[in-house]
Amino acid sequence: MMKAVILIVLIIFSLLASGKKFRWCTLSDLEQRKCAELSKALMAVLPLPTASSFTRISCIRAHNTYDCIDKIRANKADAASLDAGEVYSAVKLYGLAVVAKEIYHQGNCVFAVAIAKRGTLDVQSLRGVRSCHNGARWTSGWNIPLGFLLARNYLAWDEAQPLSQGQKSYVRDRNHFCETSSNEPFYDSEGAFRCLKDGVADVAFLDHLRIMNPTESEQQEYELLCPDGSTAELTEYSTCNLGKGPGRGIVTRSNFQRITNKFLSMIQFSNVWGENLLFRDATQHLQLLEEQLEIAYVLGLDYVALLKGLGHEGSSLDNSVVRWCCISDAELRKCEEWALNIKSDPLVCVQATSMTKCIEMIKSSEADAVTLDATHVYIAGRCGLVPVAAECYGGDCVPAAETMEKTEKLDLKHKALPPVYAVALAKKSAKQIHIHNLRGRRSCHSHLYSPAGWLLLARHTVGAQQNDTENCDIASAYQNYFWKGCMPGADGNLCKVCIGDGEVEGARVSSRCAASHNERYYGNMGALRCLVGNPSGRSFGDVAFLEHSNLLQNIEDLGSSGWVKGYTALDFELLCLDGTRAAVTEWAGCNLGPIPPSTVMTRPVTVTKISDFLLQSQESLGSKLDSEFQLFQSWKYGENDLLFKDTTQSLVHASHLSYQDILGESFIRLAESVFNCTPAGILDFCKQDICASSSN
Repeated sequence: MMKAVILIVLIIFSLLASGKKFRWCTLSDLEQRKCAELSKALMAVLPLPTASSFTRISCIRAHNTYDCIDKIRANKADAASLDAGEVYSAVKLYGLAVVAKEIYHQGNCVFAVAIAKRGTLDVQSLRGVRSCHNGARWTSGWNIPLGFLLARNYLAWDEAQPLSQGQKSYVRDRNHFCETSSNEPFYDSEGAFRCLKDGVADVAFLDHLRIMNPTESEQQEYELLCPDGSTAELTEYSTCNLGKGPGRGIVTRSNFQRITNKFLSMIQFSNVWGENLLFRDATQHLQLLEEQLEIAYVLGLDYVALLKGLGHEGSSLDNSVVRWCCISDAELRKCEEWALNIKSDPLVCVQATSMTKCIEMIKSSEADAVTLDATHVYIAGRCGLVPVAAECYGGDCVPAAETMEKTEKLDLKHKALPPVYAVALAKKSAKQIHIHNLRGRRSCHSHLYSPAGWLLLARHTVGAQQNDTENCDIASAYQNYFWKGCMPGADGNLCKVCIGDGEVEGARVSSRCAASHNERYYGNMGALRCLVGNPSGRSFGDVAFLEHSNLLQNIEDLGSSGWVKGYTALDFELLCLDGTRAAVTEWAGCNLGPIPPSTVMTRPVTVTKISDFLLQSQESLGSKLDSEFQLFQSWKYGENDLLFKDTTQSLVHASHLSYQDILGESFIRLAESVFNCTPAGILDFCKQDICASSSN
């Protein structure tokens, strides 16, 4: 390590002492003066040998930020500070490297805010107004506002006619119109606010750093536009904003990273910091980055996914198709037939190993949508994904075409969807089993994190046995509570009853206990199979935890599908919370609790695309009996509940709702209490997002 540091220092000294200066790219005369001040400041505070090298700094004047990028690429400049949106372009399109990020008082992210004169606008009525932005393709003035407006369907985007800024403004005597430099008077957040003040625009999009300390007149005359249609004081930017995104970063050539890093270290650890030189005035320090760090982990997964959705890498096939995430071979077969039958945007079927892997792929922009059960909806919501549509079961569902188009027909905020209940099921012959003596028994669960087989179950088994001094990690508690079982996606003794993808010896080892239909004991049908055992009469459980909605049909399918014959609904009973048992038809009064509907989730920027796609699918394929392909049927693919639950009657439009609205307060509270002390790798993955809201 010491040799490496010495080598870097020697390289710097040899470059700079030989007449090659460290060249910073500047965008204004003011920055040029700041650069000279930096040189003087370094001379004053650094030891003479170091100072004599580092005072050899020159500032390379560029016309705009992309001119800076070109100069760095051509070895005519060495580094520049850019907005995160331009950092992404510099790295992905022009091959530069990001070496540091600016860190502000509240971290390395900025709030994107919309400002208007008091009493003139709200965020839902911006169509047709004049706008000013701190910079095209910039984080707070462009990318986040566009993502917000597109996600709310306030803005229609025709990809054949890309979005662009409004009427250009310019300095007439120089004709530097619309430049990303200080020659344009409405450039940057200061300029965007000036644009609003000058009456050129009705709304200004910029970052919160400009309004952290507003003047008294600014506070009196202007206000923030909040996402819910309300307004707020300029100082309330942390609660009234359009989203958060990464702040500025420092870029250089890939082969110049170490030298640039050393230069920035010299600036940072000298006494010149705080002089507002070359960086944003709000910058408190620089975070130096590791070399070869993937850009998604520099700028954040959500932000990079947003940029891809807005076409920052140019047009691509991904932007023109819907990529649906499938978690098994059977789902892939159904999805591929869906793709052949749909008359809309092309459908591409992407395979993953579990619902959690689908969430990870959607967040990373490797897939676009998936239907998730309620617990996974909670996880996905924590990871920044949003609802598109919810499944509706039973006779109370409105006609299919209305549910996706006319939200007032079934507004989930005021009318709950028909409920699904979690139930505990045992064989009628096993008279000794009841809900209070399940410890040490063989258990069958639909899958890890399932609402019925994992989350709600905690209240009545593991949770009921524990007090505050014991381990609240229910994943490990289940391992100790049950003797053995099958909980696809888990490990240890909760995989010992699982059988993989075959009924006899020779099943794929990789599919055993897999969190997908590749494990024959996965899902509601899988838990029932587990309870009765495989066709050879082995690998069975004493109790199954599943959902009531298709239980009678699944019992019938045990024989018709060739699994095991001879079972009817009379051979099973439900375990009630009071210790009694009931017939399988009495689920309304004998259950472990209600379960919110499964929901299609996606990234915010792709909501409208997925919503339109589902509307067209449902209209043409949803419930037409004469259609060769049935969106809500799975029997022909050899499994149940593929892509959607088979009991789904229709999909209900839900993009106007949050995941909390769909899940309800009670379910959210339970999920929070469990995940607060139960490790989940997917949540750890999502925490990597650098601008994740602290409220998530």
